[in-house]
Amino acid sequence: METKGISLGSSLPVPFVQELAKKPLISVPPRYVHPDQDPPIISLDSSSPQVPMIDMQRLISEDFMDSELQKLDHACREWGFFQLINHEVSCSLVEKLKIETEEFFKLPIEEKNKFGQQKGDVEGYGNSFVVSEEQKLNWGDRLYFTTSPPHLRKPHLFPNLPPSFRETLEAYSAEMKNIGVKILKQMGKNLGILDNNEMTGLLEGRQTMSFNYYPPCPQPEQVIGLAPHSDFGGITILLEVNDVQGLQIKKDGMWIPIKSLPNAFLINIGDTLEILSNGTYRSIEHRATINSLKERLSVATFCSQKLDGEIGPAPSLVTPETPAMFRRIGVVDYIKGLFARKIDGKSHLDAIRIQNKKGKSN
Repeated sequence: METKGISLGSSLPVPFVQELAKKPLISVPPRYVHPDQDPPIISLDSSSPQVPMIDMQRLISEDFMDSELQKLDHACREWGFFQLINHEVSCSLVEKLKIETEEFFKLPIEEKNKFGQQKGDVEGYGNSFVVSEEQKLNWGDRLYFTTSPPHLRKPHLFPNLPPSFRETLEAYSAEMKNIGVKILKQMGKNLGILDNNEMTGLLEGRQTMSFNYYPPCPQPEQVIGLAPHSDFGGITILLEVNDVQGLQIKKDGMWIPIKSLPNAFLINIGDTLEILSNGTYRSIEHRATINSLKERLSVATFCSQKLDGEIGPAPSLVTPETPAMFRRIGVVDYIKGLFARKIDGKSHLDAIRIQNKKGKSN
């Protein structure tokens, strides 16, 4: 059984941006100004590349599985990102979660503070990846905690949520677990991972959720809601709560804004799956931009490895022709290293990438 109460890192306390944004701001406080970031792309147009769309029902249907598996493989190899439709998660459940999420961020700061991050922990209400007093800050707050397995839940977080929120989350968490397992199994087929034991760490892994709040900003081009990064886990399942555009992904060196389809989940590849697939499926760098007039809310579900294991390329994918691209590392050590540094693209993944004799990565 995984260790209960283990600390995976911490973050320095910083002001809550939601409270800051309530004040009449003439200019953005200097610590939130990101002068060197790529300029935000404001809107999609007809020439913008279209993110792949995967039909869950076709993916698990014997009649359509082969063609949908090919589409999934292409999405994972070329994009690291896709929109999942026909997933059969109840619309009423999703709407309940959206309402409960909005209600949480409407609570007075005194109420939200009851879920605040405790010293030496990254879970709770606040911010993450703040490791120095000098670094630039993101224009956003989040509530982040473990949802599954239940014995890893922090007593002051999930169990203390309002009963209606907790009930909705229990059902939603189970649905996300179901989707995650189905998608990962199909990815395993595409990768040629025939031994399910190689996928066990992900299929039976840990689930965490992040409830994200990005207030409007009078100078949105000067701030960033979430700096460019890749996710740690196997896959991330994102729900846009209020249909305000802000998510952008990096493809071929360009930032592409994403608008989610109605009743779709946005799914992206994380670092763990890039490692497990030995670089075949690459994690996608993405960021959250800010709206000048409207708040944006989202819920991210992270499907990650079990804590009591290692991350490394699946042995069946390592051959003399395709040598290991990453060294093996304990899951806890990898996560601790992640939270010990500020967000910086895919730099944490690159730190365990194996270099060949010429000094280049494989």
